[in-house]
This record gives sequence, C-alpha cells and structure tokens, in this order.
Amino acid sequence: MKLILPYQSLLRSSLLAVLSAAALLTAGQTQAGTPSGKAPEPIVEPEAPFITGSLSLMVDTHFVSYGQDVWAAGQSWQDPLFHPSIELNFNLGGGFSFILGSWWDVNDNAVSDIGNRIQEVDVWAGISYAAGDWKFTLLYQDWMYSESTEQIVDFKISYTHFLNPYFLIHSRPDGGEFLESVGFDDGIVAQVGIAPGCSMGPVSLSFPVAVSYDTKNFHGGQAGLGFASAGVTASIPLTKAITASIGATYYYTNDLVIPGNPDEGFVMGSAGITVVF
Repeated sequence: MKLILPYQSLLRSSLLAVLSAAALLTAGQTQAGTPSGKAPEPIVEPEAPFITGSLSLMVDTHFVSYGQDVWAAGQSWQDPLFHPSIELNFNLGGGFSFILGSWWDVNDNAVSDIGNRIQEVDVWAGISYAAGDWKFTLLYQDWMYSESTEQIVDFKISYTHFLNPYFLIHSRPDGGEFLESVGFDDGIVAQVGIAPGCSMGPVSLSFPVAVSYDTKNFHGGQAGLGFASAGVTASIPLTKAITASIGATYYYTNDLVIPGNPDEGFVMGSAGITVVF
C-alpha cells in the first residue's frame, strides 16, 4: 500500500487545476481562428494634420530674382539682406493642398515705400496636388514694391527622386507701373533644375542646379538663356522642429538677356533657421 502524504495530495490537486485551465484556454484560443490564437493588432495610419507650415528667417548676401541681381551687389558680400518668409499648407484630402505664404525683403538700400526697412512684400496663394512621387503646384502671387504690384503666376512640376528634378513656368501677366518704366515686359521664364542630396551624420547636404530661359525683355534684354546656377546647402537639426542651414550658390547670368546685373558671375551666400509646425 502506497501512502500519500497531505502535501502530496495538495500538490496533485494544484497541478490538475493548472492543467485543466490550460486546456480550456487552448480550446478558446483555437476557436479564435488564428494558429497562435492571438488576433493581429489592427494597423492604424496616423491622420495627417489639417494645417502644417514653416517659418524661415534667412540672411542673404544678394536678392536674386530668376537671375536678376536686384540690388546690384555683384561680387560684394558687404550688405546682407534679411528675408523672412512663412508658408501654410492646408490638407484638403485626396492629395490636394491649399497654400498661403509671404516673403519679405528687409534692408536699408533705399527709402522704403512700404515702411521702415521693408522694401518688398510678396504674398501668394495656390493649390498643389501630389500623386505618388509627383507633385503639381499652381500659385498666384503679388509682389509689392516701389508703390507698384507685380503679378506672377507659377506652375511647377516636381518628382521625388535622388536627383529631385523639377520644371517651372514663371509667368508675369502684369509687371506693374515700375517695371514698365524701366523697360521690362510681361512674359515667361522657363526653368529646369535638380537638387540631389545626401547625409553626413546629422548634417544634410543639398546640391541645387538650375538653368532658365527668358522671353524677350522679361529682364530688359534679349530672349535666351538667362542664368545657370549651382550651389550647396548644409542643414543640421537643432531640435525636432528647428533646422539651421548655410549655403552658397554660384550664378552665371547672360548680360544679353539680363543686362542690368553688374557682374555676369557672382556667388550668393545665405544662412538662417527654419521652423516647421
């Protein structure tokens, strides 16, 4: 006769209870319909915010408008310019966005017609459509300076790729009284460019290259190649939302097409911070 001690009986009862619970749990899991018995967690895509934007505070050595050296700085870096800008993007869904923005030229190069040292205020509104790696953007702009308003319509096609190529039609349907007085006509600038980039640790590098073609008298000269440019920009994040950048761009401009520039070739430097939100 085998003697079973009390503690052995208690251990056997506990073991039987655990095995019974495990059997019930396994049966319930089998009925769940997956081999492991655990349903996969649903994948929830984060909802895109309705409003995003960026604030840029840049200091530039030149004000270059499609190859035109506006303040005739030439090869000098002695008179830096402050160029703040802001842009808001409203997510309309289906790949569409509504865009609002403004850019200012602030310096003491002339007596301002706007106030203080604000020489020019540009505002724009438009719409963009993104489909895969393609993006199409249409903007209407008012450039306000010298008691005059220059009206601009831009259409840009860009493609997300290592080279980041783009094609831009920059049109001037109405140049305003000031441009008419200096012999500039309404017309078009066609521009193509690329902006390949790479990273070196936390530093992001971009190498923008562009060329443009002007219609006759757009910048007061002949029709033809207006400018070619190549540059480098280095950016480093300071926080999740703030990035500092510094860069330089060389411009070759055709004095037959853009006759007002003091030098055919010059380098523009820039530095500043950008805040995204």
